[in-house]
Amino acid sequence: MKIQQIKTRLVRVPLEEPLVGAPPAPNMQREYITVEITTDDGIGGIGVTGFGGKIVRALKAAVKDFGELIKGDDPIDVEAVTRKLRTASASCGPGGIATLALTPIDVALWDIRAKALGLPLARLLGGLRDRVPAYASGALMRTTALDKLQEAAAALVKKGFRQMKTQMAVEGLTPNQEVERIRLVREAVGPDITLMVDINQRWSVHEAIAIGRRVEEFNLAWLEDVSAHDDYQGLAQVTSALTTPVCGGELLYGIAPFRQMLAHRSVDIMMIDLLRVGGIGPWMKVAAMAQAANLPVVSHLLPEIHVHLVAAAPNATVVEYMPWTWRLFDDPPMPKDGMMSVPKAPGLGFGFAPDLFERYAL
Repeated sequence: MKIQQIKTRLVRVPLEEPLVGAPPAPNMQREYITVEITTDDGIGGIGVTGFGGKIVRALKAAVKDFGELIKGDDPIDVEAVTRKLRTASASCGPGGIATLALTPIDVALWDIRAKALGLPLARLLGGLRDRVPAYASGALMRTTALDKLQEAAAALVKKGFRQMKTQMAVEGLTPNQEVERIRLVREAVGPDITLMVDINQRWSVHEAIAIGRRVEEFNLAWLEDVSAHDDYQGLAQVTSALTTPVCGGELLYGIAPFRQMLAHRSVDIMMIDLLRVGGIGPWMKVAAMAQAANLPVVSHLLPEIHVHLVAAAPNATVVEYMPWTWRLFDDPPMPKDGMMSVPKAPGLGFGFAPDLFERYAL
C-alpha cells in the first residue's frame, strides 16, 4: 500500500455552544485544517488540526509541504512516516507549527491503518472499553453572567451530564467574589456532580495556593492550568499545597515536556492535547508515561477523536466534550447521559461532513 494523494483544505466553522441551547456567538468562528489521505489500495484516512490563529495559512502550507514529502510511502508504517517528517522539520521543531502540521497526517495514517485491519481505532490501540465518561465543557465560561451560569449548570444536569467544567480567574472579580461564584455553581448542580474548574494560567503560584485552599470545601475534581504551563516547579508547589487535584498539560508540545512534568510531579492529572502532542502515537506514549507514574490522563478538545484514545488507555478517565468540532464530521460520536460510545466502524468510524467544504471551506 502506498500514499497516493494528500488533500489539504482550510475551513471556518461557527463558534457555538449547543449543549445548553445557546445561539452561535455573532461573528465568532474557528478555523481548522483538514487532511484527506488516499492510497493506491483505495483506503482513505482523515485528520484535522487547528490553533493556527492569525497564521493559519502558514499552518496549512506546512501541512501541504509535509504531504508532498510522504507521497509513495507506506501509510501502515506510521512511525517511519512521522519520523521522516520530524527529521525534515527538525530545524524549526519540535513544537509550534511543525507539530501542529504533523498531527493531522498522523491521525489520517492511524485511520488508514485501522481501516486496513478492519478495526475501530480504539480496538487497534488496545480495545479496553467501548464507552467512556464525558464531561460538558464550554457552557460555563467566565464571561457568562452569574444568573445565566447557574441556569446553564442546572440545564447540563438535566441533560444527563454527571461531570462538567466551569472557569475561575474572572476579570474584575475579587477573590471573595470568585469563591462565591463557585459556591453558587456547586449549589446549582448539587453535591454529587463532578465539577472541574479551569484557570487558563491566569493565577500566580501564590494566588493559586491561596484561592485554591478557599475552594477546597466545594469538592472540586480538579483545578486546571492554575499557573504558567511550563513552570514545572511552581506547579509542583501548588499541587503539594492543595488537597484538590491539579490538572495540566494541554499546552505542552510533543512528548519531552511531559517528562519534565512527571519529574517535578507538577500535576496530579495530566491533560493531553492531541494536536499539540503530535498525534495519536505520541498521545498514547504520554499516557503510558503517566501510567508508569501512577497518574491518570484526560483529553483536551476534539472529543470525536479522543473518544478512541480515552477508551484505549488504561489510565485515561474522561473525555472533554467541547462542542467546537462536531460540524466537521459525518455522524460523529455524541455524549448521551454523560457517556460517549466508541464508533463501531473501522478506523475513526466517520468521515468529514458531506456539506463541510461546500458550506465552510475558504
